[in-house]
Amino acid sequence: MSQNRKDDLELKFVTKEHTQDSLDLLNYVFQVTNQDVSQIGESQMALWKKPIFEQSSILGWFSKNKLISQMVVYPFSVNIHGRAYKMGGVTGVGTYPEYAGLGLMNDLMKESLTLMREKGQTISYLFPYSIPYYRKKGWEIISDVITYTVRDTQIPKPYDVPGRIERVSFHDKDIRNAYEQFSKKENGAMIRNELAWDEHFKWGRDDLIACVYYDEKEQPTGYMYYKVENETFFVQEMIFNNEEARRGLWNFIGAHFSMVYYVKGKIFANEPLSFFLEDGEIEEKISPYYMARIVDVEEFLRGFPFTSYAKQAIVLKVTDPMLEWNEDVFKLTFENGQTVERVSEDTPVDASLDIQTLVTLLLNYKRAKDLKEIGRIEATNTTISYLEELIPDNQPWFSDYF
Repeated sequence: MSQNRKDDLELKFVTKEHTQDSLDLLNYVFQVTNQDVSQIGESQMALWKKPIFEQSSILGWFSKNKLISQMVVYPFSVNIHGRAYKMGGVTGVGTYPEYAGLGLMNDLMKESLTLMREKGQTISYLFPYSIPYYRKKGWEIISDVITYTVRDTQIPKPYDVPGRIERVSFHDKDIRNAYEQFSKKENGAMIRNELAWDEHFKWGRDDLIACVYYDEKEQPTGYMYYKVENETFFVQEMIFNNEEARRGLWNFIGAHFSMVYYVKGKIFANEPLSFFLEDGEIEEKISPYYMARIVDVEEFLRGFPFTSYAKQAIVLKVTDPMLEWNEDVFKLTFENGQTVERVSEDTPVDASLDIQTLVTLLLNYKRAKDLKEIGRIEATNTTISYLEELIPDNQPWFSDYF
């Protein structure tokens, strides 16, 4: 009966003519109430979704030309250990509940991943509404978010820095320049195009204030988006390219000492803020943030920046719950330049792992020895040690949201 019902549906691209259907679906799935819409404004809601139809790929299932399920993919890029990769950013995922259980989303994912592969987007990021669900589809956690609360008495004492802070306009070019330099050295970070900037600050932008730290040469080396309300200093985003900029930005926060009782914010790397504070007894909460999956193993490995320790060949057997082109045995060699080839299943394998484990390993969210201990990699200790040498030891950082 379910299959007969699915036979009456059509899978195709979602276009501008389906704008209202798409908004209605997203509002229903994400429980956007009429009150929310009235507060934000229908025109503003439509404006926020405009980039979806202008720059993204959207696939959807239709029933009698009415959109009932969709998946949106944004064209982004990320820095992986110093190398730029095209990334398909998944968002706007939803299906009306009366069509659940038909496998519609599984089909949308498969088709969307196929399109990503054709466009050279060899990796995909998403913010999961359910980690177990997306893990079954091949995505895995690659970044954490740490939310913190600092009391006014715990704000660091002023530190002498040669630079200065200046409040600037929201879109100031010095902010973009500082972030560009930052993203080039942070593994996993979004290489922000205009769409990425717009998506990152889509909500609550009007309440935010921007400031930039300039060093003694008047170069922008850090910035912060923040707001002060209800006697609390909220840090929306703090980016710094050196220790001087970090201290300078915290000096600026400290200058609000008489105005606030708390400082609240988020950081996105495994570097607890408490270590940097004189009084480190602060409140911190670590939560998984974004997930990623490799779309095309062969192409991803071909361009992956392995370390200079890469000398001897290594053979990896990869399994993938959705994509048959990733289900294979891959041999990496480094003698005459880095090469990747598919080899026979009879070839002796050095390590066996699934696609989820491969992405979290290569992005260095978890190290090989840790993954072996929990049964995610089958390999000898010698191979594990070699994998530890091969993969750059840079923890991933990702703060964007789309």
